[in-house]
Amino acid sequence: MANLLIRRPTIGRRTARRAVEPETDPTSARHGAVAPAEHLIDRMVWNVEHGRFERALSGLTAAAAVVTGAEIYLEHYRASFGNKWMWSPIVLTPPLVAAGIGGVFSRRCAKTALPVTAALYVANGLLGEYFHARGVARKPGGWRLYSYNLPMGPPISAPGLMAMVGGMGLLAAVLRREK
Repeated sequence: MANLLIRRPTIGRRTARRAVEPETDPTSARHGAVAPAEHLIDRMVWNVEHGRFERALSGLTAAAAVVTGAEIYLEHYRASFGNKWMWSPIVLTPPLVAAGIGGVFSRRCAKTALPVTAALYVANGLLGEYFHARGVARKPGGWRLYSYNLPMGPPISAPGLMAMVGGMGLLAAVLRREK
């Protein structure tokens, strides 16, 4: 691909021009790159553009699982853990957090433990969608009174958050590690 010319301001009225190939790694002087990345954000954008986001997404998965697990615990506690399946997201959150943190520091953990725990988290989120829909249907009037039962029953979209957090872990396991 043709080189792009990037203007860099200098002292006075003159501007210096340097050529940069967009496909090259801005973090090193390999492959004809003129200069290393000047800012952390440039390096992060390059990593995302080239599918190298494993460590960061593993860490984000762990952080999102902590927040999601806390929210699930508070809401299921409010419902008095009326169904034994309400404990399943609480039980699955710590292993996902541990695998996400492990994925930040270990490639092996990111490729083995993280996808297994994340897949269980996704499956549990989809199961939660079923249970929440069933909870709305069991309320007096069921789905015929959806305008009342949806806001007052179990939140239909809440387990989807759990499935999305698990999906982040699955995506992290597929991506390449940052340089």
